[in-house]
Amino acid sequence: MDFPHISTQSPLILASASPRRRRLLSQIGLPFRVIASNVSEKNIAGGPAHTCCILAGQKARHVYPQTEASWVLGADTIVAIDSKILGKPKDDKEARQMLALLSGKEHRVITGFCVLNPSGEVAHSEAVTTLVRVKNMTGQEIKAYVATGEPYGKAGSYAIQGIGIFMVETISGSYTNVVGLPLCAVIKALVSTGALKGFPNRDYVSA
Repeated sequence: MDFPHISTQSPLILASASPRRRRLLSQIGLPFRVIASNVSEKNIAGGPAHTCCILAGQKARHVYPQTEASWVLGADTIVAIDSKILGKPKDDKEARQMLALLSGKEHRVITGFCVLNPSGEVAHSEAVTTLVRVKNMTGQEIKAYVATGEPYGKAGSYAIQGIGIFMVETISGSYTNVVGLPLCAVIKALVSTGALKGFPNRDYVSA
């Protein structure tokens, strides 16, 4: 079945309230609009990659009934170190504990994303992993960073695109994946599924 391509007249639906994901899609000029999902991010059995993909699919399916037969993108990002999954900190103490755990070590940032076609079927589901090494941080550095307020709302209690970049020694893999959306993989998926005729597209990408 042929579906309309993503365009300014038929934008992609982003099933996320994340301002970081909005900025990333805006950066590449992709036509989209946001319908935030309120899917619970708890009680998913399985490893980080499986969990991310399940949550991404749930978010996409949650907003699909509110769309007008559009392509839908759901995404979820998790930070994992060893066998432990780090979510978003609920208070200063938890943020400091997470950062102390990451200090001096390498961890994984996994983003699962799910693309639904305009009939609501899963057209693509994938998890992308990036390895990030954090420098050895002093207790004062951790305390000062938490005091900025930036760790809140961020998996693993840091933002690589913000002040948190000061703690990142090395990164192996997609940078935008750590921000919240692996753009290269997402665009490849949208093209391969037929959601995009091609990319870049001068019809909607400004110079």
